[in-house]
Amino acid sequence: MKIVVNEQEHNVSATTLAALIDELGYGGARVATALNGDFVPVTRRKDALLKDGVKIEIVAPMQGG
Repeated sequence: MKIVVNEQEHNVSATTLAALIDELGYGGARVATALNGDFVPVTRRKDALLKDGVKIEIVAPMQGG
């Protein structure tokens, strides 16, 4: 299925947001996620179903000063 992650098109096999995070290599990272502009907390990622054409944002916190 084709989806857009951080404004880049990806062809993925994941069907949930949790599976997508693993598929893209974010597995153990602490990230914030949004599905079509709506924030999705960690506890709801396994229930957030993906469909062709959805837009996902994955943001990792930055450290430093």
